[in-house]
Amino acid sequence: MIVVDLRDLGLDRGGHLLVKRALGRSAAGDAVAVRGSAPGLAVDLKAWCRSQGHEVEADDGGWKVRRSATADGRWRRAEATGDPSAVVDDAPAHWGLAARGATVEAGAPAFDFPLHTRDAIWADEAAALYAQAAAAQWDPATAIPWQTPIDLPDEVEDAIVQILTYLIENETAALVVPARFAAQVHPHFREVMQLLAIQAADEARHIEVFTRRALLRRSRLALSTVGGQASLKTLVDEADFALASFLLSVLGEGSFLNLLRFLHEHAPDPVTQAVMRLTAQDEARHVAFGIAHLTRHVEADPGFLTRLASAVERRHDALAETAGLNEEVFDALVLLAAGAWQPEAIERGWDAVQTLQRAMEDGRRQRLVRIGFAADAAAALSALHTRNFM
Repeated sequence: MIVVDLRDLGLDRGGHLLVKRALGRSAAGDAVAVRGSAPGLAVDLKAWCRSQGHEVEADDGGWKVRRSATADGRWRRAEATGDPSAVVDDAPAHWGLAARGATVEAGAPAFDFPLHTRDAIWADEAAALYAQAAAAQWDPATAIPWQTPIDLPDEVEDAIVQILTYLIENETAALVVPARFAAQVHPHFREVMQLLAIQAADEARHIEVFTRRALLRRSRLALSTVGGQASLKTLVDEADFALASFLLSVLGEGSFLNLLRFLHEHAPDPVTQAVMRLTAQDEARHVAFGIAHLTRHVEADPGFLTRLASAVERRHDALAETAGLNEEVFDALVLLAAGAWQPEAIERGWDAVQTLQRAMEDGRRQRLVRIGFAADAAAALSALHTRNFM
């Protein structure tokens, strides 16, 4: 039998740790002898044993503590949350904020996490995408050559500022949506929660660099239109995670990837070029998660394609009376691609923007097919996507 001699150390001053350690080294049902001279030790030891589920009795000038045949103390009615490397189909509300793989004490409060099922949010790629995102974070202060002189014609600078103003409000919507849903994800699905959080951080960084570039040579930003805000409001208002992910990431941010690459190609200065390259790098991950999540969702429930199609049609109908893409943004894109004011240059710029829009449509169709739509349905839905790109 293990003997624990506490001497004059009371349980109220840490003595319980020595008793707990001895019991931990004993088999269930075995006894540990406890000795000690601290005042009140008899009372404290009985109370502690009762709270931990152990039996205690006086024995030869000390006490004999017999380890519970079940788990110790608060672990007696505890529940394991599973393998830390695996996810369950439905995470119970009473698991709350406990880490996956932890053991939850009985009586823990229930938390309201609406997104608590594997089918609703999971993608096997989430962990890898999060790791990639964490490794690829860049510092706006050092990753972009802000000190590079910029001396553009006023019309070109104004065009850049108008495009950046448009990008800022779109990226704000792209921040709000994942941030809102991140707070609804059950922490059991921590990879998805972390990925949505880092997506929001990406968008915050994009807003920062777009704003900083816009104000390098101007004191204010440009025009925000009713049509543009109305289009983005339909994204912010979408209450269903899968539908919001579909509209934002698969359709909107996917189209934005084409736009950012276009702006990188036609950027008139190194600062703008670096801004577009780095933001496109982040957006590609956002699109990848949307596709992975929705592909899995559709594989589990092919009928979900009908809901996705209805979401596109509903959004199209809601925006039918809006003007679509900001006219100033369109003209600014033409000017950047033209690079000059000669008629033949403007025609070249116009053609480049038409090519951009066709590339956006082709990309949307390909992503729609990838998540499960037939080619003809994908083409029809792509054609209904908002003219505001996002």
